[in-house]
Amino acid sequence: MEYKRIYLSPPHMSGNEQMYVNEAFKTNWIAPLGPNVKALEEGFANYAGTKGALAVSSGTAAIHLALQVLGVTTGDTVFCSSLTFIASANPIVYQGAEPVFIDSEPDTWNMSARALERALEDARKKQKIPKVVILVHLFGQSAKMDEIMNICRKYKVALIEDAAESLGSTYKGKQTGSFGDIGIYSMNGNKIITTSGGGMLVSNQGGFLDKALYLSTQARDPAIHYQHSSIGYNYRLSNILAGIGRAQLEVLDERVKARREIFDRYKKSLESIPGITFMPELKDTMGNRWLTALTIDDKVTGVRNLDVINALEAGNIESRPVWKPLHLQPIFKDAAIFTESDDKNISNMLFEQGLCLPSGSGMTLEDQERVVAIVKEVLEPSKING
Repeated sequence: MEYKRIYLSPPHMSGNEQMYVNEAFKTNWIAPLGPNVKALEEGFANYAGTKGALAVSSGTAAIHLALQVLGVTTGDTVFCSSLTFIASANPIVYQGAEPVFIDSEPDTWNMSARALERALEDARKKQKIPKVVILVHLFGQSAKMDEIMNICRKYKVALIEDAAESLGSTYKGKQTGSFGDIGIYSMNGNKIITTSGGGMLVSNQGGFLDKALYLSTQARDPAIHYQHSSIGYNYRLSNILAGIGRAQLEVLDERVKARREIFDRYKKSLESIPGITFMPELKDTMGNRWLTALTIDDKVTGVRNLDVINALEAGNIESRPVWKPLHLQPIFKDAAIFTESDDKNISNMLFEQGLCLPSGSGMTLEDQERVVAIVKEVLEPSKING
């Protein structure tokens, strides 16, 4: 019997997307911009609790704009979480700047405040303080914002929150992405809500938003003719895609609830297996559990994360390791990495042992039971086979 494919994090439509898209066709607001873009931006700013929001073509574009707004240029240094997707760091290179990577800590799997302070103190001694820190909220779990922000203030470094994976997650009741100088979100097809492809930049600094808007629309000067004093980009989101996003934003809280329930079922079913540890959730935070992530200690289980991934694939189920740390990527082989301590590299350990399970908000109970059964069969064959 061939089972249907279970994907890691597929799009989940609400049913209202077509209404907003049809409205755009009916009124001929196809591109660029239009009422859907305006409504989506207002909705995002309201949800995040920020002064404003700017809809752009991708989360990567939002990071690129944020770096430009904050003045990053050739020869500058930018500190960035290492345990993340490469899109968090590529825009640093676009700007001709040098990335320096910061290790994770075990309580959230996110940027280590201790490693960050070590890196900043080293930079201070070398008189090369970074222009910006890019902090990533991994798999929807908030980082330790109080500690990170205090350190950034101490060294007078701007903070970009890469909340691409954490829309709907909170830290002490406040939305991730709304703490730093600039926050960014992704609305790629695999995210908790989607516009097919898109991103959002948010800030409480009106001047930052104005500059990002200017740069995202080809840096056109205010003149009746086409005049340009700066290099700009074609980074704005279309009114069609924003229509999809409007409907998705309306059900965001439902999507968070669904993914948290999926995480809870996985945890209840699998946490008793020796050697299995689920991604923790920091006190006074609520993660959106975009992906259910766990570690498998092969010294305890005798099974590697790749063994489970291969078994799931054989059952037509998509899963994957956690992100390969950026300091291990061939393209960044010469970049510096600051770890939790001299003898610990948390992000390396998480990559070696980490596993992401299918977590789509439209996942059925039967789908999840299929996943759990295969994981148990690999990790507890004696119990399955009697």
